[in-house]
Amino acid sequence: MLPQAAAQLIADPENTIFVSAVSLWEMWLKVSLGKLRLPSDFENQLAQQDFESMPLTADHARLVATLPWLHRDPFDRMLVAQATSAHLTLLTAGQALSTYGAMVQCV
Repeated sequence: MLPQAAAQLIADPENTIFVSAVSLWEMWLKVSLGKLRLPSDFENQLAQQDFESMPLTADHARLVATLPWLHRDPFDRMLVAQATSAHLTLLTAGQALSTYGAMVQCV
């Protein structure tokens, strides 16, 4: 379930919300392992939302190598690299990424 603070930020029309290909990759990986269930029409539901797509690029992959080793999860590190590269705020429910500084907002 999405925390209320996150839902409010996402629903605010003043905020542009990006969905990373990295997040989708991790979600589908968890589905394949039986650790997550998504509705069969998840991709259609996502497409109907007013979200922007954040593709994974070679620049993002290169930037991961420059990040301090404050966190070891490769998916999370890539999300930090993407947010850093695009000067975006990374919204997360996990406190572990807060060590990367003010660009991470924990809800």
